Amino acid sequence: MIKVLENIANTDPLMISEQRAIIDRVLAENKNLPGATMVVLNELQSQIGFISVPMQGYVAQKLRVPMSEINGVVSFYSFFTTTPRGKHTVKFCLGTACYVGGAPGLIEKTKQIIGVDPGETTEDGSITVEVCRCIGACSQAPTMVIDKDMYGRMHPNKLPQILNKYQ
Repeated sequence: MIKVLENIANTDPLMISEQRAIIDRVLAENKNLPGATMVVLNELQSQIGFISVPMQGYVAQKLRVPMSEINGVVSFYSFFTTTPRGKHTVKFCLGTACYVGGAPGLIEKTKQIIGVDPGETTEDGSITVEVCRCIGACSQAPTMVIDKDMYGRMHPNKLPQILNKYQ
């Protein structure tokens, strides 16, 4: 048995009956498809919101693939997360143009406003802050994306008004 399936926290989706039913349904519907690993993980990310380490072990067991394969996919693709995200996701571009244009200052100002570093979620679960390498809007540097809204030519003094819309 996979070790991560021992001593699972009560808050893990595997231990919550409604979420466990979703996980089992996604596995049952997709386990025999070509590329089942990616299909299952995409569906779980979409429906549960994250893929915990115990969930990865469970998927590996049910698909009969090594845990390393599941973990490799989850850790490689940035759209997968192993912990719950906030209701809104704020991403700061750290590509060269954005970095030079002031992205580190935007991140620092955001930390002052909402109290979390990149990779963290506010206590109330409203906002997760992340960084990314490039969003393809270098002419608008520095940029940030909140959910699907892109904000370009950002300056720290614009952040309070923008972030307040999402809190």
